[in-house]
This record gives sequence, C-alpha cells and structure tokens, in this order.
Amino acid sequence: MKFDTPAGTNPIDQLKVIGKPTDRIDGKYKTTGTAPYAYERHDVIANQAYGFIVGSAIAKGRIAAMNLTDAKAAPGVLAIVSTLDTPKLTLSAMNVASLFGGPDVVHYHQAIAIVVAETFEQARAAASLIRVDYARAKGRFDLEAAAATAPLVADEKGEPPVDRVGDFEGAFAAAPVKIDQQYTTPGESHAMMEPFASIAAWQGEKLTVWTSNQMIAWGKRDLAKTLGLKPENVRIDSPYIGGGFGGKLFVRADIVLAALAAKAAGRPVKVAMTRPLMINNATHRPATIQRLRLGATRDGRITAIAHESTSGNQPEGKPEVAIQQTKLLYAGANRMFSMRLAELDLPEGNAMRAPGEAPGLMALEMAMDELAEKLAIDPIELRAINDTQVDPAKPERKYSQRQLVRCLREGADRFGWARRNPVPASVREGRWLIGMGVAAAFRNNMLTKSAARVRLDARGVVTVETDMTDIGTGTYTIIAQTAAEMMGLPLDKVVVKLGDSDFPASAGSGGQWGANNSTAGVYAACVKLREAVAQKLGFNATDAEFSDGQVRAGNRTVALADAARDAPLSAEDLIEYGDIGKRFQQSTFAGHFVEVAVDAYTGETRIRRMLAVCAAGRILNPKAARSQVIGGMVMGAGAALMEELAVDKRFGFFVNHDLASYEVPVHADIPHQEVIFLDEVDPMSSPMKAKGVGELGICAVGAAVANAIYNATGVRVRDYPITLEKHLSKLPAIA
Repeated sequence: MKFDTPAGTNPIDQLKVIGKPTDRIDGKYKTTGTAPYAYERHDVIANQAYGFIVGSAIAKGRIAAMNLTDAKAAPGVLAIVSTLDTPKLTLSAMNVASLFGGPDVVHYHQAIAIVVAETFEQARAAASLIRVDYARAKGRFDLEAAAATAPLVADEKGEPPVDRVGDFEGAFAAAPVKIDQQYTTPGESHAMMEPFASIAAWQGEKLTVWTSNQMIAWGKRDLAKTLGLKPENVRIDSPYIGGGFGGKLFVRADIVLAALAAKAAGRPVKVAMTRPLMINNATHRPATIQRLRLGATRDGRITAIAHESTSGNQPEGKPEVAIQQTKLLYAGANRMFSMRLAELDLPEGNAMRAPGEAPGLMALEMAMDELAEKLAIDPIELRAINDTQVDPAKPERKYSQRQLVRCLREGADRFGWARRNPVPASVREGRWLIGMGVAAAFRNNMLTKSAARVRLDARGVVTVETDMTDIGTGTYTIIAQTAAEMMGLPLDKVVVKLGDSDFPASAGSGGQWGANNSTAGVYAACVKLREAVAQKLGFNATDAEFSDGQVRAGNRTVALADAARDAPLSAEDLIEYGDIGKRFQQSTFAGHFVEVAVDAYTGETRIRRMLAVCAAGRILNPKAARSQVIGGMVMGAGAALMEELAVDKRFGFFVNHDLASYEVPVHADIPHQEVIFLDEVDPMSSPMKAKGVGELGICAVGAAVANAIYNATGVRVRDYPITLEKHLSKLPAIA
C-alpha cells in the first residue's frame, strides 16, 4: 500500500479497540517469568553449551601473543576461538569497530576470545586462565583535549558542515540581548536490564540465532555480511527483549561470537555479556561539548541562533547530532549550525534513546531559560513568542501538526506554573530550596516501510506475523488492537507473532518510529485480507462493514469465520511512503514541567513533581503510551542528576562499568509522574494518523530539571550531571 496523500476516514477511526487504555498482552508472561528471553530459550535447541567472552585489557594497540594452553586443559572446555586464529571479520553497515578477528585492538574490552564449556562456571573459569601479551599504543581518550582540533563534519542529510541561513554573525552582533554559553553532557550507557545475549546453532550452512535485537531485518543482513553468509541462510528470532534503548539496534559481539563458537564446538552455544562488557564492548551515548548563542530583541524575538556541538567517536564513526532539533524548534531569521567530530579510541558511540535531541535539548532548553531570565520574560512566553508553524529554513514547508504552545500552556495550568516565583532561591520549606522548571520537547516523526502478514482461520481467529519487535513498548498489544479494529474482532480473537526473520520485514523498534509504521503495515495487510474476505463471501469490499465478528452489507450479515471455512485466508502487504514526509515537516512535541527541592545544607536534589503534556498524533494505547513517556522521564532525570560514564583518560575505559557505580534512578528517586496527551490526529503521518512517544518522553527532561534547580538555588550548572558538588559551595546562605 502506497501512502502518499493524507489519510481520510478509515476503519481505524471507529476507535472501538484502538485508542483504549488496554493492558499489555505480554504483561502476564513477563510478570510471571514465563516470557522467553534470549538466554532462557532452553527449549528451542538441545545440548546447549556455554560461551564466555574475553575482552581486551588494553584500549589501543596489538595482541602480541595469546597462551591458551591452560584454558584448553581446564575442566569442561569444549572449544576456544581466539582473535589471533580468526581473520578480521567484515564490517557491516551498522558497525564501526570490528567485532572480532585479527591482532589489532581499537577499544577497551574489544572481544579477543570466547571460551566454550559444558557450564557457564567452567567457561568463566577457563577464560581467566588465558594469558595475553599486549603491545600497548598511545590512545586518544579525552574529548575536551581533542575538541580544539576536531574537524567539522556534515550531518547525515547531506547538509554542509556549517549550515547557514541568513547572516548569523551580523544579527548576533546587533542583537540587544545575547546568550553565549557552553554546555557539556557526558557519555551515557543504555544500561538495559537484559544483557546482550544469544544462542546460536548451525544446521549445515544454515545459522539460527535466538537473540535480543531491536531490528530483525537489519540484524539478519548485518550478521550475514559479517560472517560471509548468504542472507537466506540466516534466521534471527527475538520475540521478547528486556530493554534496548538503541543499544540493540545493531549486531554486537555476543551474536557473532555465539555463531563462531557454535561452529567450533560443533553444538549450540549460548552467550551473555557481563555488565562490564555491555558498557565497554558495546555502544554508548557519546559525550558532547555544545555552544549555544542566542540573540534577541528586547521583546523576546530571536533574531540570531547558533548551535555548535563537538563529540567523539571511533574512526569512521558518526557524531552525536545534538544540533538537529535546534534547526526546527524555534523561529529566527539568522541561523548557524555545525558539528565537530574528534577521533577517540573509546568504545563506539552510537544511538541511545532520542539520539541528538536528548543531549541537544539539555543545552538548548537551558539556554532558552537563561535568555528568558535576561529578558525578564516568563520562560513559557519566550517559547510561545518564538513558535513557528513552518520549517524556519524552508518556510514553504509547513508542519503537519504543531501544538507545542498548547502543550506548554495546558501544562502550566495543570502544574500550577503561576505560583512559581521567578526570582531564584526565593522559596524555602525548612532546609529545602524549592524551584520549578520547564522545557520544550521535540522529536521528529520518521516514516519507514513496514510489512505484515495476516491470516484468518475457520475459528474466526486472525494471526498477525511480522518481524517487528517488542522491547517493552507494548508492540504485541497495539498490533493486536490494529488487527482487531480492522477485522471487527475482540482482542482475544487476534494472535500476534513477532521477532522472527522468517516473517515479513517491519520497521523495527527504534527512533520512536516503530508503533506508527508497524501498525500501518498491519493496517495495509488487513485491507488486503478484508478484500479477500469480502470476495469470498460475495460482498463489495468498499461497502462491507466488519464488526462483532461479522461482515455486513445492506441487509445481509455473515460470520467472519465463514470466509475461512474451506481453507484459511491469508494476505500480506506493506506500507510504503511517497514524498508526503518531504512535503510536510512531521514532528512530535511536549512540554515538560519539574519541581525540585535542593537541600540547603548538603546540595542534595530531590525531584518532587513531574508532568509531561504531549502532542504526538493519535495515541494508539494511552496506557502503554503513558508507560513509555514516564520511562523516558525517568531516563531524563537520570541524565540530569546522576548518569555519567567516567573515562579513565590514562588507559581509555569507562571505569564505572557496572550498575553499582554507573548510577541510574531507582524508585526512591522518582515521584509521581503525570502525563497528558492532547487529542490529536495527524492524517499526514499514516493511515493510523499516529506518530510516536517513546523518545519524546526523555527529550528536554534534563533541561527542565536543570532549570528547576536554578530556580531553587540561583546556581546555574551547565555541565551535566548536576551532582551536588557542582553547586554546593555556591548555595545561598543558610541563615
């Protein structure tokens, strides 16, 4: 199905099933421990052995020698595959640093061997007996030191390294009110609960992997390329995923080494990364150094805006695109954007929830708060004054929907913003300094083709098959809701099967594109199935109404199941988009509000209230969507207050590579969170008229927390995370 004109009225608009706050279909399995995650697929293949990955103890250099003698002689050992015995594997489209093979080491904990044994404990014990001689080389591990000479780079859209509209320098120099500040964000870890884990088994030249991966079609393609296999000889199965946040978008060392180890051992092998390997071997959100310059008239209209960002990555890696939202969020005639990328020998930087916007808005929305204070304008009013209904660089390109100001105003009413004292450090409750902060959130709506197969059987049950994944987002449920709405069935008459590369290729989970595109693919397949049913039952498809397990047209009503009485009916289709995404700017928006209390004695920050008001197209399942937003808000709070990958700049690794020292928010850190969804549909987006909220929930939360801390204390901290030692000495006097 080609989608290239705005969606009209269609069966989804009935909202009998879609739009209802429906419990997660997979919830009962996850809460009872019966959902089969990758490492727990004990029943899929017999005689599984255990693999243990050995990571490099240096960050840069070469392996001179590797002594495996003691390890091979250890109890239970079946095979050892070493990097010195393996040619360097081919790089896939989505990997920057080689996953295995050859003597060269380009980052700490790069995989250099895998030990296979009868038990996990035996594999781990044997791995500790491997002796490695390294030739260490000098590495580059300090972003701040490398920033001064980091070259300019273009973004992925092919725009120039320095993207200009108008005359920024002239307008900034002439602006009566200016902000020119530097902000930094640290590296962050995905820190998902389920580790990278895989079970691999060979049958001749055919490889099957049961793994934890967000993008099945990408994974199949990239694994085949990495191992030199024909894609048709690779099958990936990933029905349940215990969190990913972007870290599982790509093939990682666990899946590759499980396959190599299974070949060497001659039997299936299961592998799970330890937490240190998850943090140093896999990808992370890169640190940034950002400069924001804003020039405005005294009535608050921005006349000049520049956002420059520097990040680091492996050679051939990409920058953290922290400037991208600033190009679209606010009006302003004179604009300048640029990115610099330093080559570093740290582990690979890549996508983490809301790549670009999450760190970029932490800087931009703090700068907007600083500008509002300098202008003596309410922060919400400043954002409203600079709202735009068109792409600022391409005024002919209108937004399909943009209700940012409504998000902010309704949020202000709900949060009690009028009670906020704009004078910092003015509100106290005993030993606590109290403050409120706001920030605007933005995330683009991305359109990508997605396919599904649907089948009706004689019981009147519809089965949906697609390689779409559920990373804890509620995919099983919204896909079932879509099929139920389209076919006129209750949810218990729909079966959803996900995550198998033998199914039609979907959008996959990432970038908050999964919900809208995958359900649109199911919609397209259901349109074909409705046509087949109507033809089988002798109806005109355009006149037939599917409702309550029946098909009706005129005075005639037939049970839906009758269409499959003789044989099941099956249909397959995909949603693919024309240029509608180019003709209209499609984005999602939110207003984030936070109240904090800062201990005047210790500098400890406690979040007291959080509110998000979101405009994100049709909300397919408000209950699941709320869970997505509050999860993002928790991650945003973590980014603001505690999350930081601490780099050992001598030896080039992340020191806090476990969940004891890499701090993330826990229940005690997060108060009640409130989420409001504006009643919005976007017919430019898809037949579902939906968008996404999974990443919108994290965008700008960090800045809202930072702005609240400033309102509470009068101390502006521009280097995240805002830990107590950064403002303790500057807090107001106690007396």
